[in-house]
Amino acid sequence: MYLLLKYLITAGLVVLISEVARRNDRLGGLLAALPLVTVLTLCWLRLEQQSADKIGNHAWYTFWYVLPTLPMFLSFPWLQARCGFVLALLLSVLGTVPLFWGYARLLQRVGIHLL
Repeated sequence: MYLLLKYLITAGLVVLISEVARRNDRLGGLLAALPLVTVLTLCWLRLEQQSADKIGNHAWYTFWYVLPTLPMFLSFPWLQARCGFVLALLLSVLGTVPLFWGYARLLQRVGIHLL
């Protein structure tokens, strides 16, 4: 039962990301920050006969969205040792928001629009 649920959630996530990416390049890139998910999403887009531009845009935005999320993976272990899993995860994710916002504003100055 657990394995089936795990497969359903994983498959549902991949389908959700590919559907979002089909409609919104930027949000799709944000959701697909993990390389495995990105590869699977690119495959889904191709199978859904999306244009080369749409697929290329998804990969482009994914690259830019990954960079500001990386500090979360450094802060999470430090926070988890001090305040437990749930709070550390919440604080790590919330801490990524201002990093992303500042990063997006900085990139906007050089012509890359993430928001």
